[in-house]
Amino acid sequence: MSTIEAEITAKKAATDYPIHTLLKNRWSPRSFSNETVDTELINQLFEAARWAPSSYNEQPWRFIVAQKEDEEAFKKLSKVANDFNRNWATGAPVLALGIAKKSFDRNGRTNKHASHDLGQAIAHLTFEATRHDLFVHQMAGILPDKARELYEISDKFEPFTMFAIGYRGNPQSLPDKLAEQEMNSRSRKELDDILFDGEWPEE
Repeated sequence: MSTIEAEITAKKAATDYPIHTLLKNRWSPRSFSNETVDTELINQLFEAARWAPSSYNEQPWRFIVAQKEDEEAFKKLSKVANDFNRNWATGAPVLALGIAKKSFDRNGRTNKHASHDLGQAIAHLTFEATRHDLFVHQMAGILPDKARELYEISDKFEPFTMFAIGYRGNPQSLPDKLAEQEMNSRSRKELDDILFDGEWPEE
């Protein structure tokens, strides 16, 4: 078994109840191959994001995307990631910035659910990506002010997260500590730790 095959096997979710294969297989690597992602397929991923649910159907999500073959655009967008994330994320063939509109179009009031809805859209994109053997790694470590500066994003919008998209690469291409993390099995809290039947637990 190759390193990548062993890693993928280790990353399959060991669930207590049966769930869809796409959900079992989804995870967030930091090592990506150099294989280009076809533009048509990238558009398909964002089409999945487009059809996510949102409060009042406001669809507050916006995205800036850059492919590595467009060197200028890719370098520009990579500057929005913090130093740690930039070091590995630039190995991916596609980078994207997720942005949320902070107010409702319908009445101008603050949309408290905008970031939640952006997350839903990225989740839809992620599972469509998994269907095509692509992987998505989301990053909280970004520089929002740098995004505003580079792309002239107004205060009506919040640069919220970045994500890398690509095919699997060799984890040995990463620094030792990250390579080790890449090979570790996935784990989650027990269902009883997050699911409560009618009563809030004592803290």
